[in-house]
Amino acid sequence: MKIKQPMPFTFEAGPRAVLLLHGFTGHTADVRMLGRYLEKEGYTSHAPIYRGHGLPPEELVKTNADEWWADVQQAFQHLKELGYEEIAVAGLSLGGVFGLKLAYTTEIKGIISMCAPMFFDNEKQLTQGFEWFSKEYKQLEGKEKGTIEKEVQELMTSAPKLFPMIKEKIDEVRENIDTIYTPTFVVQARQDKMINTESANYIYENVEADLKDIKWYEESGHVITIDKQKDELHNDILDFLNKLDWKE
Repeated sequence: MKIKQPMPFTFEAGPRAVLLLHGFTGHTADVRMLGRYLEKEGYTSHAPIYRGHGLPPEELVKTNADEWWADVQQAFQHLKELGYEEIAVAGLSLGGVFGLKLAYTTEIKGIISMCAPMFFDNEKQLTQGFEWFSKEYKQLEGKEKGTIEKEVQELMTSAPKLFPMIKEKIDEVRENIDTIYTPTFVVQARQDKMINTESANYIYENVEADLKDIKWYEESGHVITIDKQKDELHNDILDFLNKLDWKE
């Protein structure tokens, strides 16, 4: 069965823009509902897809975290080229790490980090997550069980090559977290089994922003943007965005 590939999206509404960033193995479906919600509230949003994502897992293992970071920078520039001068960033998981990196490398209006890791102590979870993603993708392709097992086993010899560069990005951001003065909203799911949830406290305690907040979502898991408390999350993100000192 041919799988319809996800696409980047831009929902243009008002002069205030938000860059939406997905996580490792994810894609724009993870932030699409948030984008539509913000559109209704007068916010423009743009969400890229990093290289190798939204494609078969064999394509993902051909890419790396430096390329994904370049894609984030290009997406930010895309909003600039569309004429948006004030841009906030909301990132999920690794997207949250990239968002925090944007906060200390360029000028952004605010940063919303959602279930973003600050400690690379989850290689086992990453490995399991990649394996689960690979199996699910191949099941959607309609492949037979034996074929799936063989192909996934081959993939699992390649996947660990991705992790050192992910670790490098996480370590770099953690070391620079106290140089962030951008307004910050830290979002963390209590039922998150993918990352060390102490990451949320670390971000909140170490950013130097005058305007910063943290909220725990007791019933949600790692992909909080599409979990059972997504409506509450959407409202909280809107409240945070509305507090920022926008020119328009």
